[in-house]
Amino acid sequence: MNIAPNPLLEQPHRRFNPLTQEWVLVSPHRARRPWLGQVEKVPPENLPAYDPACYLCPGNARAGGHQNPSYTSTFVFDNDFSALLLPEQSASTSSDPLPGPPALFRAESASGICRVVCFSPRHDLTLPQMSQAEVACVLRTWSEQTQELGSLDFINYVQVFENKGAIMGCSNPHPHSQIWAVSHLPVEPAKELAAQQSYLKQQGSCLLCDTLAAERRSGERIVAENDHFTALVPFWAVWPFELLVIAHRHSGSLPELEAAEVSALADLLRRVTARYDNLFEISFPYSMGFHQAPSDGEAHPEWHLHAHFYPPLLRSATVRKFMVGFEMLAMPQRDLTPETAAARLRQLSDKHYRG
Repeated sequence: MNIAPNPLLEQPHRRFNPLTQEWVLVSPHRARRPWLGQVEKVPPENLPAYDPACYLCPGNARAGGHQNPSYTSTFVFDNDFSALLLPEQSASTSSDPLPGPPALFRAESASGICRVVCFSPRHDLTLPQMSQAEVACVLRTWSEQTQELGSLDFINYVQVFENKGAIMGCSNPHPHSQIWAVSHLPVEPAKELAAQQSYLKQQGSCLLCDTLAAERRSGERIVAENDHFTALVPFWAVWPFELLVIAHRHSGSLPELEAAEVSALADLLRRVTARYDNLFEISFPYSMGFHQAPSDGEAHPEWHLHAHFYPPLLRSATVRKFMVGFEMLAMPQRDLTPETAAARLRQLSDKHYRG
C-alpha cells in the first residue's frame, strides 16, 4: 500500500500556537541542506562538589557582606541584585511628566521581589544528576515560595524559572533557579491568560486539557510521561528541542499539587533533562519556567499548570539556533520539525550519560 507523504513533514507551512495566538513558520525541506558550520565536540565539564570562590556554595560570602549558611538542602535568599524593588522602595512613575503625547510615551511603576533558589549544596549536580527525592525538595521549595509570595497583596504573578548554562546568561554554574514575584502580569503569561480564557468561553473546556488529550492519542510528539505529567515537543514549537510539560490533572499552580504529583513531576524533570544532556553528551543549556495562574485574587478556572523548556542548541554541542533576520523582523521559523525533534529525544536513554 502506498502511503502519501505527510506535507507537514516535507513542505514549508505555518503552525498556529493557540496558547499565545501566534504563528511559527516550519521549513522541513531546509533540514536537508548541507551544513558547513561548527560541529566540534565540547570537552566534558568537570566541576568540583564545592568551590571556595562560588558565591552560592554553603558558607561562602556573597555581595554586600552577606554570608551563606552551611545549608544542606535547598537554600533561598533575596537576590543581591534584584531587578525589582518593594513598593515602598520604588518611586512612582505614573504621574511623572514624559516627553511627548501619553499615547506614545507611557511608563508605570513596577515592584516585586526577586529570589534565588540553590538546588543543593553541591556545586556540580544539575537536575538530571540529582535524586528524585532531591528534585522533589526543589519542587516543594518552589511551591512554598509561590504560596508565600503570591499571598502578598501587591503581587499579581509569581514566575519560577531556571537559566542553565552560560549560553543562556547564567552567571554562576552552581545549579540554581530564580523566582520573580511581580506587581503586574508579565507579557507571556498575559498572552496565555487571554488565550485560555477565550478557549474556555468558546469551547467550554480547557485548552491544555484538550491539547494533552489529543497529543496522548497521537503520541508522535510525546517524549516522556508518567501517571501525572507528560513532556512533549509542542506542535507549534519554535526552539529546536523545545518541550512543554503538562499536568494531567487540571490544576493551576505548584501549591495545588498533591504529594504523588510532586514526586511524579520530579521523576519527569529528571528524565527529560537527562535526555537533553544525552543528546550531545554535554550539560545541555536551556531556559525553563513554570507558568502558573496569576495570584491576583481572582478565580482562574481556565488556567492549567505547565512548564516550558526553551533550549537553543540545534545540530551539536556548539551549533545553536539564532533568532535573527526574518525571525527578528517577521516571525519565528524552524527547520527541524517538532515530530523529528520528539523522535530524537524519545529514542535517547533517560539514564544520564555520565552515570
